[in-house]
This record gives sequence, C-alpha cells and structure tokens, in this order.
Amino acid sequence: MEYVLETYELCKQYGKYTALNGLSMHIPKGAIYGLIGRNGAGKTTLIRLICGLQTPTSGRYSIYSTDSTDVNISKSRRRMGAVVETPSIYLDMTAEDNLKQQCLMLGIPSYDEIPEILRLVGLETTKKKKVRNFSLGMKQRLGIAVALIGSPDFLVLDEPINGLDPQGIVEMRELILKLNHEKQITVLMSSHILDELSRLATHYGFIDDGRLIKETTASQIEAVCRKCLCVDVTDTKVLAVVLDNEKIEYEIISNTTAKIFEEVNISDLVIALEKHNCKLNKSYEQSETLENYFIRLLGGAENE
Repeated sequence: MEYVLETYELCKQYGKYTALNGLSMHIPKGAIYGLIGRNGAGKTTLIRLICGLQTPTSGRYSIYSTDSTDVNISKSRRRMGAVVETPSIYLDMTAEDNLKQQCLMLGIPSYDEIPEILRLVGLETTKKKKVRNFSLGMKQRLGIAVALIGSPDFLVLDEPINGLDPQGIVEMRELILKLNHEKQITVLMSSHILDELSRLATHYGFIDDGRLIKETTASQIEAVCRKCLCVDVTDTKVLAVVLDNEKIEYEIISNTTAKIFEEVNISDLVIALEKHNCKLNKSYEQSETLENYFIRLLGGAENE
C-alpha cells in the first residue's frame, strides 16, 4: 500500500510537558483520514509538525516516502495544503485577491487556477465582496481555497467544521468529499464532531495522551458498530440451528445471548424456537456510534 504520510515514534516535548509520545501512524493515498482525540491529546501538535511549523523532539516522519530528515522534504511538503487552527486569510481583501496573494507567496507566476478553485469551493460569485463580510463557513472554505493554490494532492485540515452552523457543516462535508473523489486529494482531518466525521472518513486514527492507540478503517468500524438485534434465549445452540436454516447472519455471545445482524420477524422467531423447546426471554435493538466506540476505546486504553 502506498502511504502519503507515515510517522515513526514521533515525540514532541515542551519543557516537561509531553505533547506527542512515540506516535506512529500511516495515511494511505486517497484516504480521508479522521484524526480523533480529546482536547490536548496531541492532534494539533502532530499537524504542526508534519506541516513543518515545528520540529519533533525525537522520532521522524515521511511525506510521499521522503524522510523528514532529508534535504528534499520541502519538495514533498509542497504537495501539501493545510489549514491549521484558523484560516490564514486577509479580511480586507476579496476572495480572489487572497488567492492571488498566495500565488505570489508561493512564487506561482500565473493566476490561471484561481477561477477553478473559487468555483470548486463555491465562492465564484463573491466578486468584490470583502472577506470580513463573509460568513464563518465562507471563511473556512476560503481557507481551503488558499490551501489548494499550487494543486496539492494532500490536504491537512485542523477542525474545519468547528463553529459552523448546520448549513456550513453540510457545505464543508460536500467540499471535502468533492476534493477527495473528483480531485483524488488525500485528506487528513481532525475533528471532535464525530458524527460528522463518520460521514466522511475512510480511515481513522485514535490518539490519546500523545499516543496513537488505534488505527483502523471505516469498514472495520462499521462492522463493529453496525445495528443488530440482541436476544436472550434459553439455548443459543437451538437459536443457531433456527437462524442457520433461514441463512440469517448472527454472532453467539454466550450460552444464552446472541446478536442477529439482519431483520427478523420476532413472532416467527419465537414460534420456531418453541418447536425446539427454546424460549426467547428478551430482545432489543443495539447500535454503536463512532462516539460510543471512541469512549469505549479510551476506557480500554486507560485501563492498560
């Protein structure tokens, strides 16, 4: 598998405070990678390190297989665009002038890509409107537009939906998906709004106390968190026979409990079980959100 970013035992200390503590992660090319952690877990510190805004105390990282200690790391970093903490935009300029300014800063002689970028982020009609008069959502999208100057294929977003209203969140979601699907841009995105992140991410990294405690995919999370019918019966061996006959997917938890992963008619199930002298004592639906999963994961990490 090709990775856009890999980190190896990355550490960052500020005096006696350890922000990152041996963090190793892997972001596949083409992914939308959701970085999840509590406030102070190390998310922004990690982002600042890989963007070259700070240097690690120890450990290293690679961008497109170029090591952070390599003299050519700046060339690989040019393939990145980033919005860290708050967008770097000029409030007294128009959206177009902000992008022209970014072109000048990067030494890009042509403004040819600007109209397409403004269209991509939905700001093509702002014309002479000053950025100070933009909504928060428009400012966030402009920040991403600035990050897209130079045609990066790796985008790093630190809490891009923080503070947005529902409409702004939807617009940001659609933009990130468009960049990923249409432009094949790999995205690293931190967020504490896990319900929204679950609508976007293809991969996840869970970080706590500066350590990556788990790295997984959206499909693996979905398999664990999918809806099911939990049943309590007198004998799960009988239940297994009944469900096998109907080719219904299930998981036996104990001698008396099981999870059923397809829709079943409870009345029909009760009748089928009673034919084998087995009773259904209780049943209830269960589903686990990404937030529940994260809290359970942290509970396990804290007990290590």
